[in-house]
Amino acid sequence: MARGRKKKSLKAEPGPRRKAIVGLMCLVMGMFVGLGARCYYIQVERHEHYVDVSLVQQRTRTPQQGPRGAILDARLNILAAANQTRVIFADPQIIERPIETASALAEILGMDAGEIAQTIVKNRHKQYMVIKTEATQAQCNAVVKFRGIGVELQWQRYYPMGPLTSHVVGYVGREGYGQAGLELVYNKELAGESQDQYFLSDIKRRPISVLNQSEMIPVQETYGQGMILTLDTTIQGFVHKALEKQWREYQAESACAIVANPRTGAILAMVSLPDYDPSASKDDLARQQNHAVQDWFEPGSVLKPIVVALALDEGVIKKHEKIYCEMGRFKGTYKGRNTGPITEYNDHTYPDLTAKEILIHSSNIGMAKIGIRMGGDRLYKGLRLFGFGQRTGVNLPQESPGVLKNPDESVSPGYAVARLPFGQGGICVSAVQLIRAFSVLANEGRMVQPHVIQAFVGTDGLPQRRHSGYEIASQVGYIIDPDIAKYLVQDALVAVINHPEGTGRKAALKRWQVFGKTGTAQIARSDGAGYEENAFMASFIGGAPAEDPAVVVLVTIRHPNRKLNKGYTGGTVSGPVVAEILDRTLTYLDARGVPLIEKKQEIPERLKFLNNVSFVYP
Repeated sequence: MARGRKKKSLKAEPGPRRKAIVGLMCLVMGMFVGLGARCYYIQVERHEHYVDVSLVQQRTRTPQQGPRGAILDARLNILAAANQTRVIFADPQIIERPIETASALAEILGMDAGEIAQTIVKNRHKQYMVIKTEATQAQCNAVVKFRGIGVELQWQRYYPMGPLTSHVVGYVGREGYGQAGLELVYNKELAGESQDQYFLSDIKRRPISVLNQSEMIPVQETYGQGMILTLDTTIQGFVHKALEKQWREYQAESACAIVANPRTGAILAMVSLPDYDPSASKDDLARQQNHAVQDWFEPGSVLKPIVVALALDEGVIKKHEKIYCEMGRFKGTYKGRNTGPITEYNDHTYPDLTAKEILIHSSNIGMAKIGIRMGGDRLYKGLRLFGFGQRTGVNLPQESPGVLKNPDESVSPGYAVARLPFGQGGICVSAVQLIRAFSVLANEGRMVQPHVIQAFVGTDGLPQRRHSGYEIASQVGYIIDPDIAKYLVQDALVAVINHPEGTGRKAALKRWQVFGKTGTAQIARSDGAGYEENAFMASFIGGAPAEDPAVVVLVTIRHPNRKLNKGYTGGTVSGPVVAEILDRTLTYLDARGVPLIEKKQEIPERLKFLNNVSFVYP
C-alpha cells in the first residue's frame, strides 16, 4: 500500500448530484417568489380586470334604459315623468314545478294562481316573462327564494294627465323607446343613459336571480333632457271637454281642435278624438292617429278669407267693388275652358256682392269669379306662400303636407280655377296648416311657425330655449299687406259673426269680439272617384279679440251623423265649440292677471327638480 496517497477532503467540490439538489432548491424558491409576485400582480395590480372577467363568467348582463327626462306643460305641470319600479319576472325554462310555484306566488302577490301558471306554462320557450310590475319591497323579498323567479328595477314612464295630452306627448313602448308623439320624435334627447342590470347565472348563462343591490356594480344614473311645451293643460282641458261633448252628441267619426297664439305660432292646446291612455294598452292604432296633424281634407269655405286676402293684396279686386253673383247659378270660362256649373249652398241666390259680403254669405260663385280673375298660377303661388301644400314643421310625427295643385296644370283648368277658391278640388289641408294661415291674418300679415316645444332643459337644470316665434316671424316678414290683414280680421271676418245673415253667428260672444269663418266640405272618396254620400267635414276657425287677437281656434268635426237631423255644417256643429273654447280661454288668461298677448313665456332660470320627478306607490 502506498503510504504517500492522501485521503479525499470532505470539503471537496460537490458532485453532480449535490449540484442538482441545490439547483432544484433554487428553482423551487424562484418559483415561489414568482408565484408570490404573480399573486400580487393578480390580486393587487390587476384586481379590477379579473373582477370583470369573473362577472362575465358568473353573471348575465341585461341592458336597461336609463331614466327619461320629464315633459312639462307651459305652467310646469307634469305631463310625463320616469319612476323606478320593482318588477317580478319569471324564467319559464328553469321553473321545474310551475303549478306549485304559481300557487305560492299567488298567495304572496295577491294574484290569481291560474293566471300566473298560464303565463309560465304557455311561455316555456322564453327566458323572461313579467309576472308583476310595481311590486312592493316585501313581495320582492318573499319571491326571490323561488328558483326561476327574479326581481329587477326598471324605469317606467308615467303620464299623470292620461288621455288629455296623449296625441302630443305620445308614449314609450315596453323596451323604453318612444312610439308616438314627442316621445318618438325626440326619443334621443329624452332618453336617459343606458344602464346594466346583472343577474346570477347558471352554467348555460341563464339568469337565476337578480343580484343583491350590494353585489351590483354601481351605475351613475343619467337622466335624459327635460322638455317644456307650449301647451297649457288648463286650456287643453277646456278644449277637450267642449270638443268631446259635441263629438259624442253628433256621433261623429272623429274630431280635432287647435288653440294657438297667432303672434308666435305657439300651440296652447291640441286635442284629437278619439284619444287613448298612454299608460294603458295601446292595441287600437286608429285611436293613436293625431287628426290635427296627420289628416288632410278639402277645407271648403274656411279657405275663402285667404283667397280674398290674396286677391286684395294683388289688386285683383277692391274692397268696395261689387261682383255679380249670378243669382245662384254660374257657368263661365277660363282661358277658353268651361268652368262647369257652380251653385250656392242650399240654393241661395245673391245679386251684386262686395268681397266682405261674399264672405258673410259664403258665396261660391263670388269666390269662383275671384279665382278666375286671379288665374291659376297666381292663385297657386299665393296659397303656397301661406304654407299650403307643405309641412309646417310642428315637431310632431307623421305630419301631412296636404295637397296643392296648380289649376293651370290641370286637365280641366277652368273647372279647377273656379273651385279652388272655395276649397274644393286640387287642395287638401291639415288642421295645423289652417291654424298657421289664419295666424298670418291675425298677425297682421306676418308668417309664424307652429310649434309645441318651448325649451329643452339639460341635465344641469338649465333651460335651453329652442323656439322663438317672434324671431321666425321677423325673418320671414310680411306675406300680405298689414292693412289688408287688419281689414280681413277686424271688418270682414267680424261681419261673418255679427251680420244677421252671417254663417258664423253661433260663435258670437258677449264679452269678446270674435272673428271667424265657417267651412262645410264634402269628404272625398279614398279611391278618388268623387265624394262620399252625406259625409261632410264641419269646420270653424276663429279668434278673439278682433282688435288685437290673442288666440286663434280651429275646430273640425268629421262626418257628423246627418240622420240625427241636428245639422252638419261648420257654423252649426263646430261654431258653438269655438265660441266656448274662446270664452273660457280668454277668461282664464284674463283672470291670471297676464296680458292676453304674452310676448314671452317666462321660464325659471334653473329647474333642478325637473329630472328628479317621481311618483311614490305603496
